[in-house]
Parts: sequence; structure tokens; C-alpha cells
Amino acid sequence: METFLPSYRDPLFSILLILSIALIISIVTYGWGLYKKQKDQSSLLKFLDKFENHECSLDTEDIPFEEHMLKPLLLLARAFDSSGEYQKAINIYIYLIKHISNNSTKNELLQHLGSTYLHAGFLQRAESIYLEILSKQPRNTKVLYNLGVVYEMMHKYDKALDTITPLAILGQDTSSLTNYLKLLSITNSHTMDIEDKTKALEKLLQEDNSLYRECIKNLLRLDTYKAWQFIDTNRVEEILDILWFLPNSQLDLDIISSDIRLSSIYYAKGYIQKPSSKSGIFVVDVLCRAKESGCEDATLSFEYLCQKCKHTFPVAFSRCPNCMAINSIKVEEQIAKATTKRDYSIF
Repeated sequence: METFLPSYRDPLFSILLILSIALIISIVTYGWGLYKKQKDQSSLLKFLDKFENHECSLDTEDIPFEEHMLKPLLLLARAFDSSGEYQKAINIYIYLIKHISNNSTKNELLQHLGSTYLHAGFLQRAESIYLEILSKQPRNTKVLYNLGVVYEMMHKYDKALDTITPLAILGQDTSSLTNYLKLLSITNSHTMDIEDKTKALEKLLQEDNSLYRECIKNLLRLDTYKAWQFIDTNRVEEILDILWFLPNSQLDLDIISSDIRLSSIYYAKGYIQKPSSKSGIFVVDVLCRAKESGCEDATLSFEYLCQKCKHTFPVAFSRCPNCMAINSIKVEEQIAKATTKRDYSIF
């Protein structure tokens, strides 16, 4: 009996050949996918091993993992993070990353881990985490922002400015952030002299008035006379704490005496004579009336509200310690009992 073998010209042969090639490609692709997944997993585990801390009281090594544990453990980690128990939060995040198979969930957990390191002040670890994420997700704007914050806190302002370019390419409005980093670069420069810094701050203030508080604060450190030329009497409440704590030697009495708001502040402080009318700043006017009545043991105290996340802090900030927002500070003043030490500078 003659055996039938399809010729290469036969349509059946062509179909079988195509199917064979497709099958081989599928097998190779599947095998390569498994290999790459295992390699990525192995690489991630080696990367995470650098951050293991066996001194933490929260032991996760012997806990068997099940999928339904993800949400409660994530909530627990966030609770530890919020309460300042950062090492416990870090251990939980690393444990989850090692046991979760879903890549998008892994990336989300890595972002939480980086954020915890950032809040805890482990800046180099936060930098490593964010660079690892960006190596796989270069268009992740949140991570780019946070990496910029890390470089800012490390005083690497050139690197922080380098994160602006990809953010701008991705369509983010970076003008305020760029000017804020320029301000930090100017004020922390070791190569610029006082005159150059003053000129640069004056120019920046004219270009971006959202930096008013920070520019005035730094100008008062560098050149008191120039700073008073830029004080806007309509924005006194934004810098009320700065003005309140200025020592007598840094006052420009000509400018102060010509403005009712400024003269009321420094009458309440005890530096000048009684102004002719009210300032319109409630707590300042209350202090003025108390002083007229002979009460000398009242003063102002201050708290600082972030207008974005609504957290309140006892000290002033240029970037919110909680949500990392810039230009979000709101000065909240209240009357308090004066202590023995009345005259000191916040500078």
C-alpha cells in the first residue's frame, strides 16, 4: 500500500506547517513568560531581603499566608504607619509583597512601603524602592512626586528638579513645584553670597506670589531692610507669627507706624505706642484692648494647619509633613498666657 505524504505544494502541508510553527511559538512564549515571572519574583525577593529587619517585635516569618489575609493585614500596616510604628508596618508590607502573586497589587504595596520609609526618615531606602518601581512603571506620577520629595529631604535639589521633566511630559502642572525647588536651591546654596541670594529671592517672589511667606521669611534672614520693602500689608495674617517673633532690632518703624495693622501688632507686642484705630485682626485687637486695661500677661501662640489634609502641627512647615503638599500652610493664632521669655526670633 502506498503511504500518503503531503507535498510542500499541497495546501494541507502549508496548514500543518503553520499550525506547527504557531504551536512552537505558543510553547516558547509561555515558557519565556514563566521564566520571566520567576526571574522577576526572584529579583524582587533579593531586593526585599536588603530591607529585612529581624529586630522587629512583629514576627511574620512563620505566618502561613492566605489570600483573604491581604485586606486585614493591609489595614493593620496602615494603622501602624499612622501611629508611627513604622518598622511593624514595613515588616507587614514586605511579608505581603513576598506572598502576593498579583503584579498590580505588588506595585501598590511597594508604593506603600516606599511611603512608610519616607515618613520614617529612611530616605535612602525610600529612594531605592521608588527607583525599583520606576524601572518597571516609568509613567507613575505619584512615585515621581515622592522621589522628588526624597531628593528634596536629602538636599539633592538638582536631582529633585530632574524629576520635574518627566512629570511635565506626563501632563502634570509643575510650575509651583519648580519654583519651590528653586527657592530651596537658592536658600541652601553654599556658592551664592547674601546679595545674590537676596536678588534671586526678590525675582522669585515677583514671579510666584504663592511663595510669599517663604520668600519673606528667608529675606528677613538675609537682608531685613529689603524684606520690609516686600511685606504686603494686605497679607499680614499669612506671616503673623513671623512678624510677632521678630526681635526689636529687626523692625522698620517707619513702615510699621504708617500701617494700622502692623502698628497694632507691635503695640500688642509692647514695642510701640497705641495705634489710632483697630487692625481688623481679632486676636491682635483683643490683645490691644487687654493691654489698655493693664493686662500684660497675655500673648499669642500659633498652630499651623495644612489646608489640603487638614492636619494641624505645632511648628511651621513649607511642605506638609503628612501629605507632602507645598504652599498649603495656614497660620492659626490664639491668645495664650505669656511666659517670662517674651522676645525671641523663630529664625
